[in-house]
Amino acid sequence: MKSISTIFLLFATCFSFAQPNQITQEIDQNAALYKSIAQQIWANPELGYQETASSALLQKTLKDAGFSIETGVAGIPTAFIAEFGTGTPVIAVLAEFDALPGISQQAVAYKAPVTEGGAGHACGHHLFGTASVAAGISIKNWLQKSKTPGTIRVYGTPAEEGGAGKVYMVRAGLFEDVDTVLHWHPNDQNEANASSSLANKSAKFRFYGVASHAAGAPERGRSALDAVEAMNYMTNLLREHVPQETRIHYVITSGGEAPNVVPAFAEVFYYVRNPDVANVKSIFERIVKAAEAAALGTETEMKYEVIHGLYNLLPNETLSRVMFDNLQKVGGIQYTDEEREFARKIAASFNIETHIDDAAKISAFVVQEKGTGGSTDVGDVSWQVPTAGLGTATWVPGTSAHTWQAVAAGGTSIGQKGMINAAKVIALTAAELYKNPNIIKKAKEELATRRGNNTAYEALIGDREPPLDYRN
Repeated sequence: MKSISTIFLLFATCFSFAQPNQITQEIDQNAALYKSIAQQIWANPELGYQETASSALLQKTLKDAGFSIETGVAGIPTAFIAEFGTGTPVIAVLAEFDALPGISQQAVAYKAPVTEGGAGHACGHHLFGTASVAAGISIKNWLQKSKTPGTIRVYGTPAEEGGAGKVYMVRAGLFEDVDTVLHWHPNDQNEANASSSLANKSAKFRFYGVASHAAGAPERGRSALDAVEAMNYMTNLLREHVPQETRIHYVITSGGEAPNVVPAFAEVFYYVRNPDVANVKSIFERIVKAAEAAALGTETEMKYEVIHGLYNLLPNETLSRVMFDNLQKVGGIQYTDEEREFARKIAASFNIETHIDDAAKISAFVVQEKGTGGSTDVGDVSWQVPTAGLGTATWVPGTSAHTWQAVAAGGTSIGQKGMINAAKVIALTAAELYKNPNIIKKAKEELATRRGNNTAYEALIGDREPPLDYRN
């Protein structure tokens, strides 16, 4: 006869497996709805701070599921917070839904824009937002059925692509009572690492000169374009004298109207990135000095507008290991024969060796203290609240974000499968955190250690209002 403790252990084990099954099965049962929502957003790509239809669709889905909705938060019309439950812990799931300009693409395995020069979901945020909503609804239903105390929130966060929507939400104090934050991102592999990112600050530098006939009276002119070129030259010299992990990018967004007119106005748009936010601050100030010097030397006037500023992600190993364990339970992406054929054609467009079978694999867990590659406004959230994220293979292995190949796969069942897997991992992770508050406590202690005792968060955007027209 089994002892009472053994019987209790068997019951507890069965109960623990029953809960995740309820969560994942519900997501599978509603998968057709979530795929339809993602496809609607994919087919109507909207740029940062202009995501009116996308935001409204996600809000309606959450409201219909029983969430209360607060919209227009932090002075951003398309930002929202959907909430269900009471008390603690408060777990937040982030949802993005903005597209990128100039990367329109059909859901085919060769380059074929829907609209020349149009927008496209080249970073898969149509999948991002939808999976987060799916996870939030599943968690809400699990909280109800299991009578577990706590609050679930879905944060609709616009304009991740250069608009820093989350930064304004952090600055407005919207995460102050949150205990943990979960998020994900479309990817070409399945991973849930405790990793960092690059801090980033951007600005548009505008020069104002004097127009004149370039041949008839050039001496009367003061070229704003000369000022931009002088600034760029000095900045390029600066590259030798900054930390080697630094990335400085720029594009001339306005350089004049005609060669025979001395340009009275010119503009250049700069990004500055580094793994350390303190380095970004200091390097940005040096670039401002280059702009000031360029204006002085060309007898023009310079003004600049900070567009966005992002902190580096603070990894949280405590949360990330929980998320990684749940990713292993859910597994990778299994292709049908039709999907494999599509993937082979996409892979043939790359100039690198790739293996499409990697979509079924889970990458080994790693802790990456120093950021490389890109930047994200999730970084600012991670300095306020313990944060963990994952990536799933919504794209063919070898695909880079911000490409037509990413848009194409994101509009097919390949992208949708990755989306469903991400929703399951987030929901399972949240359920585990609700049931194990000690994990949250440990994650908060880790965040305090990483931030340091004397580190105060101060948004890189200063006191500026959200740049709602930055894509115009």
